Formats: sequence, C-alpha cells, structure tokens
Amino acid sequence: MPLLSTAATGLMAGLHGYIMVLEMFLWTTPRGRKAFNLKPDFAEKTKTLAANQGLYNGFLAAGFVWALAHPSAEVARQIQLFFLGCVGVAGVYGGLTASRKILFVQAVPAAISGAAVLLGL
Repeated sequence: MPLLSTAATGLMAGLHGYIMVLEMFLWTTPRGRKAFNLKPDFAEKTKTLAANQGLYNGFLAAGFVWALAHPSAEVARQIQLFFLGCVGVAGVYGGLTASRKILFVQAVPAAISGAAVLLGL
C-alpha cells in the first residue's frame, strides 16, 4: 500500500477512534461537551444516543484498521474506498443537517484520503 494512502487511512482510523471515545465515554464530560458544543443537561439527556453514534464511529475505525491489515493490496484498496465513501457521505449529510464543522472534520479528510487511494499515492 502506498505511503500517503497508508498514512491517510491510519489518520482516519485514529480520527474515528477518537470520535468513538468522545461519543461513547466522554459525552457528558467537559471535554466531550466542548467538542460538540453541548449544554450539560442536553448532554446528559442524549448520552445513550451519543454512545450509539460512537459505536458506529468505532466500526468505521475498525474498517480502516482492517484495510491496513489486509494482506491483499487490491482488497485493502477496495476496503479503504468503501469506508472512505461511508465517511464522506456521513460527513456531507452531517454538514448539511447538523453542523458545517462536520464537513471539515469528516468529509474533507475522507475526500483527500480517497483521492490519495485512487491516485495510488
């Protein structure tokens, strides 16, 4: 797997692992509330929903790790593109419906990473 594609995939795995931790375990803490601009009462009321979202981000991180670990370069590339596509779609949807910040945190990195994979960088 080319160096830039590998690095981008690793960074995406780390990003979504971090988002998983924020949503599943830190949602009601000052750090979690700051990351998502939440008031304490809202964070407390939505912590179960956030944990569910976090689980999905964990699955994305696992998909990126799977791509990095797969022994077949062509299959790994397909896995990368699938999960980057998932993140890109989710990032655009979240950017349009929840916060524009999501476009820059998820969709743009997914697009850049996807370009690196497609170009074999």
